[in-house]
Amino acid sequence: MILKPSFPYQLYLVISEKDCLGKNFLEVAEKSILGGVDIIQLREKNTSTEDFLRKAFALKEITDKYNIPLIINDHFEVTEKIGSAGIHVGNNDRSPSSLRNELFFKDKIIGYSIEYLSQLENVNTELSDYLGISPIFSTDTKKDTVTEWGLEGLKKIRSLTEKPLVAIGNINSSNAASIIKAGADALAVVSAICSAQNPEKAAYEIKNEILK
Repeated sequence: MILKPSFPYQLYLVISEKDCLGKNFLEVAEKSILGGVDIIQLREKNTSTEDFLRKAFALKEITDKYNIPLIINDHFEVTEKIGSAGIHVGNNDRSPSSLRNELFFKDKIIGYSIEYLSQLENVNTELSDYLGISPIFSTDTKKDTVTEWGLEGLKKIRSLTEKPLVAIGNINSSNAASIIKAGADALAVVSAICSAQNPEKAAYEIKNEILK
């Protein structure tokens, strides 16, 4: 089994049609890439597999055009059918260790959300390519979370693991630099880009804060 040796994606867009507030989510995705997004996750909740597939195929055309990895949130069937770069799963979803046992997922990117410090010691963390630290700050975008880590929590996790850390939760250009300084390798953003009037400009501003 070969795990990705690094996670060279600093600005990570998590997108859904709903989070784009009526804008065309494919146009939002493309503009965000032009603004500096390095990787995109499609997170569609409460929709049919057919609708998820339709959106995923359409989005993959854009990510392939720019050679950007597309990650699918918690839907291994969609991940396989569109041949995406990987999948992101939570603590209550299908586990990374289970996915790694399937041929399709052996060399795919697998992200794993951390809700408890004890997860850092389990085999799922070991078999993941990056850890989602969610939420750094609480947000209305995702309410089924357990621990609001904050900057001190992120520093604690950084001290306990060398795995790439992707922070998510109420991240924008005003707090991006401090989250990177606290130990995040990448920032995952939803509303600050999806709901922005100018997604390209919003992505550009956050990317600049990461690169400072």
